[in-house]
Amino acid sequence: MKMKVKIKEKLGKDKNEFFEFLKNYRVIDLAIGVVIGSAVKDLVASIADDLLMPIIGILTPDGSWRSIVINIYGSEFKIGNLIGSLLNFLIIALVVFVVIKKILKIEKNDEKAKK
Repeated sequence: MKMKVKIKEKLGKDKNEFFEFLKNYRVIDLAIGVVIGSAVKDLVASIADDLLMPIIGILTPDGSWRSIVINIYGSEFKIGNLIGSLLNFLIIALVVFVVIKKILKIEKNDEKAKK
């Protein structure tokens, strides 16, 4: 019987430590950030692929610039795919920069308002 009591006490203590860990290291906030970040990534990638890349496709002669391949000694260098990935990265980085800049500006204004 004493063994069961000790186990319950130990589990209760570990549970409290676990919840303190979650609070102190803001694990819940991090998890929420990861989920929201994933959704934002999909949204920004869709904007890049479905809205901006077709415009670039219109500006290229045959519109299939992503399929540009250079063959050297039997090796294929997919230059078009590399350029597309680079453009996607730059667009996503720009959107994230603008959003973070706006968020920081709002936070700064809120801090000034509190003073």
